[in-house]
Amino acid sequence: QVQLVESGGGSVQSGGSLRLSCAVSRFTSYSYYCMGWFRQAPGKEREEVATIDGYGRPNYADSVKGRFSISRDNAKKTLALQMNSLKPEDTAMYYCAADRRIFGGCLDFGYWGQGTQVTVSS
Repeated sequence: QVQLVESGGGSVQSGGSLRLSCAVSRFTSYSYYCMGWFRQAPGKEREEVATIDGYGRPNYADSVKGRFSISRDNAKKTLALQMNSLKPEDTAMYYCAADRRIFGGCLDFGYWGQGTQVTVSS
Protein backbone atom coordinates (compact mmCIF):
# COMPACT_ATOMS: atom_id res chain seq x y z
CA GLN A 1 0.00 0.00 0.00
CA VAL A 2 1.38 3.40 -1.01
CA GLN A 3 2.24 5.62 1.94
CA LEU A 4 2.51 9.41 1.87
CA VAL A 5 3.71 11.31 4.92
CA GLU A 6 3.69 15.10 4.99
CA SER A 7 5.81 17.33 7.18
CA GLY A 8 6.86 20.95 7.45
CA GLY A 9 3.62 22.66 8.36
CA GLY A 10 3.39 25.25 11.08
CA SER A 11 2.43 28.77 11.97
CA VAL A 12 3.92 31.79 10.25
CA GLN A 13 3.15 35.46 9.87
CA SER A 14 1.87 36.95 6.66
CA GLY A 15 4.70 37.35 4.17
CA GLY A 16 6.64 34.45 5.62
CA SER A 17 7.72 31.17 4.09
CA LEU A 18 7.31 27.48 4.74
CA ARG A 19 8.51 24.37 2.99
CA LEU A 20 6.34 21.28 2.99
CA SER A 21 7.74 17.84 2.33
CA CYS A 22 6.12 14.54 1.47
CA ALA A 23 7.91 11.24 1.91
CA VAL A 24 6.61 8.48 -0.34
CA SER A 25 7.07 4.79 0.27
CA ARG A 26 5.89 1.50 -1.19
CA PHE A 27 5.47 3.18 -4.56
CA THR A 28 7.01 1.37 -7.50
CA SER A 29 8.02 3.55 -10.47
CA TYR A 30 7.30 6.71 -8.45
CA SER A 31 8.93 8.97 -11.02
CA TYR A 32 6.29 8.16 -13.64
CA TYR A 33 3.34 9.29 -11.56
CA CYS A 34 1.85 12.72 -11.19
CA MET A 35 2.13 14.09 -7.66
CA GLY A 36 0.24 16.98 -6.17
CA TRP A 37 -0.42 19.22 -3.23
CA PHE A 38 -3.96 20.00 -2.19
CA ARG A 39 -5.40 22.05 0.64
CA GLN A 40 -8.63 22.33 2.55
CA ALA A 41 -9.64 25.18 4.81
CA PRO A 42 -12.40 24.83 7.41
CA GLY A 43 -15.81 25.03 5.78
CA LYS A 44 -14.35 24.98 2.27
CA GLU A 45 -13.91 22.34 -0.39
CA ARG A 46 -10.53 20.79 -1.02
CA GLU A 47 -8.64 22.56 -3.78
CA GLU A 48 -5.68 21.66 -5.92
CA VAL A 49 -2.65 23.82 -5.16
CA ALA A 50 0.06 22.44 -7.43
CA THR A 51 0.90 19.33 -9.39
CA ILE A 52 3.97 17.94 -11.07
CA ASP A 53 3.57 15.21 -13.66
CA GLY A 54 5.71 12.24 -14.60
CA TYR A 55 7.65 14.43 -17.03
CA GLY A 56 8.45 16.93 -14.29
CA ARG A 57 6.09 19.61 -15.57
CA PRO A 58 4.54 21.75 -12.82
CA ASN A 59 1.10 23.31 -12.75
CA TYR A 60 -0.22 25.81 -10.21
CA ALA A 61 -3.51 27.21 -9.06
CA ASP A 62 -3.87 30.85 -10.00
CA SER A 63 -4.02 31.81 -6.33
CA VAL A 64 -0.47 30.57 -5.68
CA LYS A 65 1.31 31.27 -8.97
CA GLY A 66 4.52 33.16 -8.44
CA ARG A 67 4.54 32.38 -4.70
CA PHE A 68 4.64 28.59 -4.47
CA SER A 69 6.98 26.13 -6.14
CA ILE A 70 6.51 22.37 -6.39
CA SER A 71 9.41 19.98 -6.87
CA ARG A 72 10.15 16.31 -6.66
CA ASP A 73 13.20 14.15 -6.02
CA ASN A 74 12.59 10.87 -7.80
CA ALA A 75 15.67 9.18 -6.36
CA LYS A 76 14.58 9.93 -2.80
CA LYS A 77 10.87 9.57 -3.56
CA THR A 78 9.99 12.89 -2.04
CA LEU A 79 7.78 15.80 -3.00
CA ALA A 80 8.17 19.37 -1.80
CA LEU A 81 6.19 22.59 -1.83
CA GLN A 82 8.08 25.83 -1.22
CA MET A 83 5.63 28.48 -0.10
CA ASN A 84 6.72 32.12 -0.09
CA SER A 85 4.86 35.37 0.54
CA LEU A 86 2.27 33.50 2.52
CA LYS A 87 -1.11 35.09 3.09
CA PRO A 88 -3.78 34.43 5.73
CA GLU A 89 -5.95 32.91 3.00
CA ASP A 90 -3.32 30.19 2.55
CA THR A 91 -4.28 28.84 5.97
CA ALA A 92 -5.44 25.25 5.51
CA MET A 93 -4.61 21.60 5.94
CA TYR A 94 -2.24 20.66 3.15
CA TYR A 95 -2.24 17.18 1.65
CA CYS A 96 0.20 15.33 -0.54
CA ALA A 97 -1.38 13.07 -3.16
CA ALA A 98 -0.38 10.66 -5.90
CA ASP A 99 -2.09 9.81 -9.17
CA ARG A 100 -3.27 6.23 -9.47
CA ARG A 101 -2.25 5.94 -13.10
CA ILE A 102 1.22 5.91 -14.57
CA PHE A 103 1.62 9.06 -16.73
CA GLY A 104 -2.01 9.62 -15.81
CA GLY A 105 -2.25 13.32 -16.51
CA CYS A 106 -2.87 14.37 -12.92
CA LEU A 107 -6.54 13.48 -13.10
CA ASP A 108 -6.98 10.56 -10.74
CA PHE A 109 -5.41 11.20 -7.35
CA GLY A 110 -6.09 8.10 -5.33
CA TYR A 111 -3.38 8.07 -2.70
CA TRP A 112 -3.37 10.65 0.05
CA GLY A 113 -1.35 11.60 3.07
CA GLN A 114 -2.85 12.59 6.38
CA GLY A 115 -2.05 16.26 5.97
CA THR A 116 -0.03 18.97 7.64
CA GLN A 117 -1.51 22.19 9.00
CA VAL A 118 -0.39 25.58 7.73
CA THR A 119 -1.56 28.66 9.61
CA VAL A 120 -0.76 32.16 8.42
CA SER A 121 -1.52 35.06 10.73
CA SER A 122 -1.94 38.66 9.65
